[in-house]
Amino acid sequence: MKPLHELTISEVHEGYSNRDFTCVDLVQHFLNRIEKYNHKLNIYLALNKKALLEAAEADKEIVEKGITRPLLGIPFAVKDNFLTVGMETTASSSILKSYHPQYESTTTQRILNAGAIILGKTNMDSFAHGSSTETSDFGPTLNPWDTGRLPGGSSGGSAAAISAQLATVALGSETAGSIRQPAAWCGVTGLKPSYGRASRYGIIAMASSTDQPGPIARSVRDCAIVSEIIFGKDPYDATTSPTPVDIYESSLEKKDLKGIKIGLVKEYLLPSMRDDVKQLILDAAEKFRSLGATVEEVSLMNPKYAIGTYTVISRSEISSNLARFDGIRYGHTRDAFCPETKRRILLGTYTLSAGYYDAFYKKAEAVRTKMIDQFGELFKTYDAFIGAVSPGPALPLGATKNQPMFGEMEDILVEQSSIAGLTGVGLPCGFVDGLPIGLQITGAQLEESKVISIADCYQRNTDFQKFPNIEKTI
Repeated sequence: MKPLHELTISEVHEGYSNRDFTCVDLVQHFLNRIEKYNHKLNIYLALNKKALLEAAEADKEIVEKGITRPLLGIPFAVKDNFLTVGMETTASSSILKSYHPQYESTTTQRILNAGAIILGKTNMDSFAHGSSTETSDFGPTLNPWDTGRLPGGSSGGSAAAISAQLATVALGSETAGSIRQPAAWCGVTGLKPSYGRASRYGIIAMASSTDQPGPIARSVRDCAIVSEIIFGKDPYDATTSPTPVDIYESSLEKKDLKGIKIGLVKEYLLPSMRDDVKQLILDAAEKFRSLGATVEEVSLMNPKYAIGTYTVISRSEISSNLARFDGIRYGHTRDAFCPETKRRILLGTYTLSAGYYDAFYKKAEAVRTKMIDQFGELFKTYDAFIGAVSPGPALPLGATKNQPMFGEMEDILVEQSSIAGLTGVGLPCGFVDGLPIGLQITGAQLEESKVISIADCYQRNTDFQKFPNIEKTI
C-alpha cells in the first residue's frame, strides 16, 4: 500500500472500507508530518484542535454505516480567507489577528457536511493581495520543490500543502490566477470555477466580481469530486448560478478526445517566455492531437491589456471591500494593513474618485466586455483553449521586492479568463530546471464538465504528477 499521505480521495475511502487504516490513523499521520515540516515551510497558520476527535467520529460512522458521504474522513487544508467556526481566520493579515468567526463559509460548511476533516488554515498573501505568499504578515510560505523559491499565490499555502503532501485536498480561492498559478508553481492540480458556480459567502472578499473558491488536489479526479460538493446555488450569495451542478465524475476516464476542438492561443506564447517553457506548451498541444483532439492556433486580445483592466477593476473593488475594516467593529486598526494592501486601497480609491471614474473604471469595464465577447466568439468553434499558466517556473524568494505589479505580470496569462468569469484547470505539463510548469485548459462559463474531461484525459495519459522529496528539499 502507498504511504498514507500519497493517497487520493478514492484510495482513502478504499482503505477505510478494507479496514487497512482508520481516519484517526490518517489524520494523525498528517499531523505528524505537519509537525515535522511546517516549521520550515510555513504552510499552516493554525491547526484544528478537534481534528482527532472529528476523525474518531468519522471512524464510528464508517463502522456503523459505511462510506455514505462523499468526503467522509478526507483531510482538508483550508486557505485562511474562509471563515471557520472554532478556528482563527486572519486572511494572513495582522489586522485580523486573533479573529474567530461567528459563522462558517458556505464552502467549508459544504465539505464538513460531506464528512471532511479540516486539518487547519493555510498561509496566503495578506487579504489575497499578491501572487507569491510573500505579502503575508506571518512570513512567506516556501515552495516544497525548492525552499529558496516562492510557492505562488495568493493560495500559496494551500498549493504547497498538497505539494508537500500535508493534506489530501486543499481549498483555495482565485481572483485572477490565485488557484491555478500556485498550483502550477507547486506542481499540483487546481480548478478555477466559472464566476457564480461556487458561493463567495463567508470568504473574506478581495474583488467581488471575480473571486471564486475552488479545490487544489493531487489530480483532476479529486478536484472533480470536491467540486460536485462545493458548487451550486447558495441562498446567501445572490451571484451564484441556479444552473444544476453536473456529476463531474461521469465525465472522467474518457479513452480519447475525438471530436474535441482546442485552441492554442498564439498571444499566450509571450515573446519574453523561455523557449523551454514554450516547447512544453507545444508538446502539450501535440499530446492533445495524439489523443484525437483537433488543435488549431487561435488569436485573442493581447494579454498585456488584461493587466491594466484587471488592475483598475480589482483595486476599485478592494477599496470598497476593505472599507469595513475600520478598527471599530472588529479587527485591529487600519495601520495594521501591509504595504501592498495600502497601495491597492489608495489606487482603488483614486480610480473611483470624482473625475477619474469614467477615465479608468468605466473604461476598464468596457475592455472587460470586449474580452467577454471575444471569448464568446471563440467558444462557438472551440471547446477549450490552452496556454501556459505562468510565463515560467517558481521565482526565487524576494522576487516581489520593489515590484508593485509582480502579481499582474506573473498572472498575465490567466487574468483574461478570470475577468471574463470563465472556468479552467491548471495542471502540470512538464519541468524546467527541475521545477514544474503548469498548463491551463480553459473553457466557457459553466462548462466545468467539458474542461474537467479534457484535463483528466490529458493527465491520465501523461506522467507529470510528481511530488518533491521534502526530506531532501528541507
